[in-house]
Amino acid sequence: MADPRVTNFAKVLVERCTRVQPGDRILIEATTAAEALVRELYIQILEKGGHPHPLLQLPDMFFPNHEDLLLMHGNNSQIDFMPTFQKLAYDQFEGRIRIHSATNTRSQTSMDTSRLQRRGKSTGGITDTQMRRGAEGTFKWVTTLYPTDGYAQDAEMSLEQYADFVFRAVHANEANPIAYWKKVEGDQQAAVNFMGGKNQVTLRGPNVDLTLSVKGRKFMNSSGTHNMPDGEIFTGPIEDSVNGWVKFTYPAIYGGVAVEGAELTFSNGRVEQAHADKNQDYLLKMLESDAGARYLGEFAIGTNFEIDKFTGQILFDEKIGGSFHMALGAGYPETGSKNKSAIHWDMICDMRTDSEILVDGEQFYKNGEFVFK
Repeated sequence: MADPRVTNFAKVLVERCTRVQPGDRILIEATTAAEALVRELYIQILEKGGHPHPLLQLPDMFFPNHEDLLLMHGNNSQIDFMPTFQKLAYDQFEGRIRIHSATNTRSQTSMDTSRLQRRGKSTGGITDTQMRRGAEGTFKWVTTLYPTDGYAQDAEMSLEQYADFVFRAVHANEANPIAYWKKVEGDQQAAVNFMGGKNQVTLRGPNVDLTLSVKGRKFMNSSGTHNMPDGEIFTGPIEDSVNGWVKFTYPAIYGGVAVEGAELTFSNGRVEQAHADKNQDYLLKMLESDAGARYLGEFAIGTNFEIDKFTGQILFDEKIGGSFHMALGAGYPETGSKNKSAIHWDMICDMRTDSEILVDGEQFYKNGEFVFK
């Protein structure tokens, strides 16, 4: 008998996230470790009249961030080759569901960074298509995660404990998870409405002293469409407006490499100084990925208090209630962001102690809670 939480999880992805309609072609990207969820998605997409297209890969072949075999054994022309099936689906399909399901999350720790960068540049067009068509409303995409031993080990939990954590975070353990995410949407909309027409954002706290502008930019209410779990409001700041410094309180993980104690100093939007306690060389190399890598594509506030600990998975960690995060690199066009890059690297900072966010001089957020009136 299938775990009813897996059934509920699939229901959220099909009905809330990708909103499958008759005739929709839906790509399902996953590794074989997520078989139970892929099977349930396949059934539910069929029941909605859609056309499921599973693209199952082995864990060390997974596009886009665990293509270990390609990076270890491929030559430059093979690394530069854009994957045929993904390109076709992202160009033509009505939606995609990506299920991160790695069994070894640290497989690229010692890999040649230049090969990782090369692969990122060669597949950047797929990300651009996803963001462009997503903003146009012609491509319904969602990224999620299925519990595996690898993720459980990173979170310092047993697999059973980690599965409970995941299903709780997506609210698949509830009788009506879709109703829950609709309520989240309503609750967050007040903060989104408040930010309409605002300009200057100031962040102050033990680990941040930063200003940025959101003038003319749109805040998005992230409540179960592109990510699951969800729980954040986000925008793309004016690219040259960011000034000040921030020290991220959690490890910044990208491509399986954990950069600890990352500290960035911005001047007119650009990262001018970067330091890290661990893996600083990797941080500096990724900042040189392309012209957009030193600029912010995203500023966001996490609101999901069910995610109550850092687990090493950005899909969850960036939603931690009482934190904010910023992404170096590509921005989301629907926010008005113009920043383009092959990378989108989220970094998280806790705001629950002696911290505040001011918006045009008015207190908007204090010690992890919205306080605007």
